[in-house]
Amino acid sequence: MTLSKSLSLAALGMSAAFLAVTSTLAVAASPAATTIATRHANFKKMGGAMKVLKDQLASGTIDKPAAVTAAKTLAATGRAQAGLFPNGSGPSSGVKTDALPAIWTNRAVFDGQMKAFIAQADKMVVAANTGNAAAVGAQFKAVGGTCAACHKQFRADN
Repeated sequence: MTLSKSLSLAALGMSAAFLAVTSTLAVAASPAATTIATRHANFKKMGGAMKVLKDQLASGTIDKPAAVTAAKTLAATGRAQAGLFPNGSGPSSGVKTDALPAIWTNRAVFDGQMKAFIAQADKMVVAANTGNAAAVGAQFKAVGGTCAACHKQFRADN
């Protein structure tokens, strides 16, 4: 066997071993870890959408297409978030999360907060579609108020 063939076989073997290890690690990720990572990414997306709206309000000019896109992101992502707090995806999972146990012990209130956010986000879509800065500003405060109310009760880092 030539040296190049030996090296090629060794590289192939190392690649297969690497693939096996990384595949095992990916499979080993717990459902709670995946859920927590997904909801964290979604909250980042929602924060980005709020920033778009805040920056427009600060400038005094509403870029209607960008505002509508941001508002739709809030509404759609809020709906997705509502399903990302199953039992076993809180601090007891052993995965780092800012979600407080109160989400699961006071579920009715948490679900109500999520519904309130979704309702206000839907109203933000309507306000953004007007392109009116005053309407967007008023609804921005309403959406932010639902965020703050939920964070105060159900988020650890407040």
